Amino acid sequence: MKQSAMSAFLFALLGTVLLSCGPSEKAKKLIDDSKKIFGTIPEKMPGGEADTPELVQLGEKLYFEKRLSANDTQACNSCHNVVGKGAGVDNLPTSPGAFGKNGDRNSPTVLNAGYHLAQFWDGRAKDLKEQAKGPILNPIEMAMPSAAEVEKKIGAIAEYQDLFAKAYPKDEKKITYENLAGAIAAFERTLITKDRFDDFQRGDSKALSEEEQEGLETFLATGCTACHVGPLIGGNSFRKLGQVNPYENTLDKGRLGVTKNPADAFVFKVPSLRNVAITGPYFHDGKVATLEEAVKKMARLQLGKDLSEADTKSIATFLKTLTDKNRSN
Repeated sequence: MKQSAMSAFLFALLGTVLLSCGPSEKAKKLIDDSKKIFGTIPEKMPGGEADTPELVQLGEKLYFEKRLSANDTQACNSCHNVVGKGAGVDNLPTSPGAFGKNGDRNSPTVLNAGYHLAQFWDGRAKDLKEQAKGPILNPIEMAMPSAAEVEKKIGAIAEYQDLFAKAYPKDEKKITYENLAGAIAAFERTLITKDRFDDFQRGDSKALSEEEQEGLETFLATGCTACHVGPLIGGNSFRKLGQVNPYENTLDKGRLGVTKNPADAFVFKVPSLRNVAITGPYFHDGKVATLEEAVKKMARLQLGKDLSEADTKSIATFLKTLTDKNRSN
C-alpha cells in the first residue's frame, strides 16, 4: 500500500476509534431526555441546613437504640436496616414489632426518604422528624406508652445526657421527644445514595450497558413516567393503586384513612424506584415477591398494559442500575 493510501486509511481508522469513544447520538438523546424527566439526586436533603456533626452523631446512636422500645428489642434499624449493604428495609412483607405482632404495611426504605413529599405509605407525616415520632409510640411497633416515658427512660442514661447536651447546647431542656425525633431525622438526612444512572445522566454513556439503556428506553416507552418522575423516580406524588385495573387487596384504603375523602380510597404515595431492586418484597402490603412481578403487575394495574416477558425483563434490567453503588453486589 502506498504511503498516501496508508495515511488515509490510518486517518479514517483513527476517526472511527475517536467516534466510538464518545456517546452515540442515540445515547446523547437518552441522556438529555433522562435529565429532563428525572434529574440526579441533590447533594443535600431539605431541612438539614442547621444539622451539626453532634446532632447527626446523636441521631445515629438513637437510630440503633433498642431501648427506645418497650421491651428493649426494637430499634429504627430493626425494620429499616442500613448496616453494610442494608437497603433501609428488612426485606419482609410486613415487620414484626416489639411483642411479635406484625404491622399492616410493608416497611418502606429510609434511604433518600427525606426527599419525599411526605412520609409513610399514606403520607400522614409531613417530614422525617414527624415520621420518627410515630413508630416509637405505636403499640404494635416499638410500643412505648408515651413521649414522657421515652424522655424519662432515655434521660436516665448518662451517655445520652452528654450527647443531647452537645447536640442541643442552647436548649434548656435537652432531652425532649421533639429533640429526639429531630436528631433521628438529622441522621436519616445523611442516607443519600449514589448510583450508575446518575452517572449516566451526567454524561457518562458507558455507565449503563446497551441492555440497560434499552431497558430505560422501554421504561419510557411503556409510560412508567406517568407516575415515576423526578430525581427519586417517584416519591413526589400520590396515586390510586389500580388506576386502570383494580388491585386485589381491597382491605387497605390508603390515604382515605388520613384525609377521610372518598376520592382518596386506595391512594398511596408513589414509591421511589431508587434502590428498588434490593428493597423487595413490593407494594404497600409486601405481597409481590420479585421485581419482575412488580413491573408486570404495575403496568397492568396503572396503565392497562400486559407487558411481554422481554419488556418486563428489560425494564427490570434498567431498574437495577438505580441501586446504590455501596449496596450493589
